[in-house]
Amino acid sequence: MEQRNFLSIFPERKPILAMLHLRGESRQEKFEHALLEAGQLIGGGADAVIVENYFGDYEDMEVVLEAFCREKVDFIYGVNALHNDALGFELAKKYGASFIQLDSVAGHLPPEQDEAFGQAIAQWRADYNGFVIGGVRFKYQPYLSGRSLEEDLTIGMTRCDAIAVTGEGTGKMTPMEKIRDFRRIMGDFPLVVGAGMTPESCVEQFSVADAAIVGSYFKKGHVDDSYVEPANVRIFMQQVQRCR
Repeated sequence: MEQRNFLSIFPERKPILAMLHLRGESRQEKFEHALLEAGQLIGGGADAVIVENYFGDYEDMEVVLEAFCREKVDFIYGVNALHNDALGFELAKKYGASFIQLDSVAGHLPPEQDEAFGQAIAQWRADYNGFVIGGVRFKYQPYLSGRSLEEDLTIGMTRCDAIAVTGEGTGKMTPMEKIRDFRRIMGDFPLVVGAGMTPESCVEQFSVADAAIVGSYFKKGHVDDSYVEPANVRIFMQQVQRCR
């Protein structure tokens, strides 16, 4: 498919995409915290939020997305339906999400399964007007293709509008060597740091990358199993402004 400019949907350079992990004891609590945290994140300067079933389930995601769509919120939001790519596209299309995140678009499947996966992505994208961020060698994803990083990235760039790169896990720093390797292979294709960015690392990482997904740092104690701490958002975004 023809590449479209993912970065064009953001008014600022080096956009920050903040995670809504849907933490809470009940669906109502998850919903209320998601609305509260969306306001805290956007109010603190984040450029978009991503609704993800990290702690919640798919129904929790849909409740939040339906509210965003119904209320015609004035911020950009995306979708990441973990372990269900087809549903992610369905929800993004149904509720007007500007983009979808897929944890892996290449490298995670053996060759005999990858062709069908590529065809499925092509069909999903053809039916969706938004953008796609796709991971390659992404955290917690297997490496089963047997291909080189260059081969997987080359294939991945045909399946999405931006590539996400991470280190080993949630909240763990994405190594600069890996970010530079991706950039060398990808040229000017949009590159998103998908985990572990901090105020201390953002200057160096943004000297190479174009955007970042941030979750844990914005939470109290900088851990994923917590709620958003507005002061952490402000501190982080102040440093990002310097990068811009």
